[in-house]
Amino acid sequence: MSLFVTKPMSSLMAEASDSGNTLKRTLGPINLIALGIGAIIGAGLFVRTAAAAAQNAGPSVTIGFIIASVGCAFAGLCYAEFASMIPIAGSAYTYSYATMGEFIAWIIGWDLVLEYGVGAATVAIAWSEYFNKLLEIFGLDVPYQWCHSPFEVSTTGIHGIMNIPALFIIVVLTLLLIRGMQESAVVNAIIVILKVAIVIVVIAMGWQFIKPENHTPFIPAPSTYTDTQGITHNYGGILGILGAAGVVFFAFIGFDAVSTAAQETRNPKRDMPIGILGSLVICTILYILFSYVLTGVASVHDFRTQGKEASVVYAIEHMSGSMIGGVWVPAYKWLSNLVTIAILAGFSSVILVMLMGQSRVFYSMSKDGLVPQVFSKIHPKFKTPYKSNLIFLIFVGCFASFIPGDIVGDMTSIGTLFAFILVCAGVWIMRRKHPEIKRQFRVPAVGLISTLGIIVCGAMIFGLGWTNWARLIGWLLIGFIIYFSYSRHNSRLRNPGKFPPPGHHEIPEDIPPLI
Repeated sequence: MSLFVTKPMSSLMAEASDSGNTLKRTLGPINLIALGIGAIIGAGLFVRTAAAAAQNAGPSVTIGFIIASVGCAFAGLCYAEFASMIPIAGSAYTYSYATMGEFIAWIIGWDLVLEYGVGAATVAIAWSEYFNKLLEIFGLDVPYQWCHSPFEVSTTGIHGIMNIPALFIIVVLTLLLIRGMQESAVVNAIIVILKVAIVIVVIAMGWQFIKPENHTPFIPAPSTYTDTQGITHNYGGILGILGAAGVVFFAFIGFDAVSTAAQETRNPKRDMPIGILGSLVICTILYILFSYVLTGVASVHDFRTQGKEASVVYAIEHMSGSMIGGVWVPAYKWLSNLVTIAILAGFSSVILVMLMGQSRVFYSMSKDGLVPQVFSKIHPKFKTPYKSNLIFLIFVGCFASFIPGDIVGDMTSIGTLFAFILVCAGVWIMRRKHPEIKRQFRVPAVGLISTLGIIVCGAMIFGLGWTNWARLIGWLLIGFIIYFSYSRHNSRLRNPGKFPPPGHHEIPEDIPPLI
């Protein structure tokens, strides 16, 4: 049987309509928009904005956000059509299986570990750093060795041992996911309201303190900038803006995770497009305004010298203040403290959605026989894929505890961009192969939109450099070994006798619903 055998649409529709051993449908459009905003606003907005301004584009990082959002919009339209047509869990993996075949589906499913699993670990590491900043408000801190990996050394020569705060937040959020999506969605909605409110306050208060000289010139002349690690970046001009777009693309990662909740949505054909595109539009507007204010209240020199990760707080503390006894006393110290809390909330919601998305993708892959069946075991009470959650707790927890976060940040971006390219190609293929399938949402000018999506996402992959290409290839090679040694021999399509038909109930139907 061909490597590119596709999953029949009849099988996908049977899974979508199966009322037996499925995830509970509890989410509506507001939940999905909150889920998307929760996944998007986080590490990217509060960390990558300053990094892109310092290394690549200066104040024109705002244009970089626009370029990145355009690429995401193209992919978002394609995701929305797929989600309204194939309303089951699995995200880009499921869509690729139906359009480009099993081998491509395996590649994208394996690749999505970079987006969801590795991405969650990366954000958990950043969460640990800002948790320490929160403790500093109360005169406390976590010792360096217990909040950094063994590969990190402080300026005073202290070696890291294990990142305990990062592991802690992963454990807490995994247990929340096991308890059930309804509880997770409620907590996520509260977090989203908090952090969006803080972002709006920063924009409103910071606008009056924008210094015109910090926006002059708005697009710096083309040059290069070498950071403290000896890495040279294109700065200014078109190349600098494109580089900034690639950096801040990390700030948009997450909106596609909404599509992985299709099996938990009450009316997926109507609500999935609303959730995906609604969250993307809201976040894009906030990002453009936030980056404009941030680069106006602080200079590029400030971003380079004060540390990229803490530069948002630095900018807030330097909006207004006075020198007392030779020491700068900020007028809005209370706001910087609130922003620290908002950053922690933002990181928490990103981790929550990424962990959920990862377990749901492997849930679908397990149902197809491409990974072991343990990943699709449903909790008898909570009806969540608890064993999958626990396995990824170990994987993500080890990664967050023992690996530096800066090693894999760009790998998360390149993995996600690769997934977006396949989805853009897949929606065009599906239009040609299955034009008869009803679509509540249709991509306008699908040939043009999908092609532009592929071009823009491909350009951002190109901008990430050969080192990240090599890492992606290495990761995919590991995936190939697993596919040809296990997945190909256990595929449901290739071995239908090994699996019960769609509609078979492995879990009794009298299981109590989620509360």
